[in-house]
Amino acid sequence: MDSSTILVIAVAALLLLAATMVFATGRRRTSTGRLARETRRADAATQADTEPSTALATNDQNADLDKTARARADESRGSLVASEGGAPVRYTPVDEEEIGLTRRQFFNRGILTGMGLSIGAFGVASLAFLWPSSAGGFGAKIRVGSIADVEAAFENKEPYYNAAAKTYIVAYPPGDVKKAAKVYPPSVVSGMEAGYVAIYQKCVHLGCRVPWCETSQWFECPCHGSKYNRVGEKQGGPAPRGLDRFPLTVSGGGIEVDTGTIVIGPPTGTNTTGQGAEGAACV
Repeated sequence: MDSSTILVIAVAALLLLAATMVFATGRRRTSTGRLARETRRADAATQADTEPSTALATNDQNADLDKTARARADESRGSLVASEGGAPVRYTPVDEEEIGLTRRQFFNRGILTGMGLSIGAFGVASLAFLWPSSAGGFGAKIRVGSIADVEAAFENKEPYYNAAAKTYIVAYPPGDVKKAAKVYPPSVVSGMEAGYVAIYQKCVHLGCRVPWCETSQWFECPCHGSKYNRVGEKQGGPAPRGLDRFPLTVSGGGIEVDTGTIVIGPPTGTNTTGQGAEGAACV
């Protein structure tokens, strides 16, 4: 399982977890809202029964108030009726509109909703990054240039480079195609038969961009010294194999490279063209 598949699975798991948390919070109800509402009703009833006096009470008035309070208390105790037992009262759930939404619930749902949106945006951005481009960018088929431009670069003893495709186009000797057919897959050999090879610019050691050395006529990595001959076959350094490459097609006077298909480079020791270093090394 490659890293892209693992990342897609991880993003999907995060989205599912966020959706579950938001749904669970929306379903949860606590008794805090109900108790707060009952308390407010009791306070309102108490305030309605006891209006504050705006005048100073005398000692006689205070005594009258005490007598009135005792009378009301005796009356309340006398109205109490002892329970004779019976079936328990059936609980009736309180209407959600009566409970309402507490401040704590509001903040909890707001936080979880924000987390869910953030994780969702991250997941969408990750999938968009991993999804191959269909507008002609890297990961799609790219027309790297005309044959005339490519051949002009060859006359200057250098490969033709295309930044959008991250690719070097190099010449392949027709007389060495039979040897190459024993090493490379048909998708690469077909381009060699047309006289061209599309080489991925990334070093197979640690991913540095490998430049062309004019003096040695090799590709030489400046990061750790890996060296590859003109057609990208490893000749030295810590790289585990030759440079990776892309299938290409020649049509309509131009060259098209399929950057969505990476062909693994040849194993160490491959040198189908027999080319050695033609001058001093750059690295």
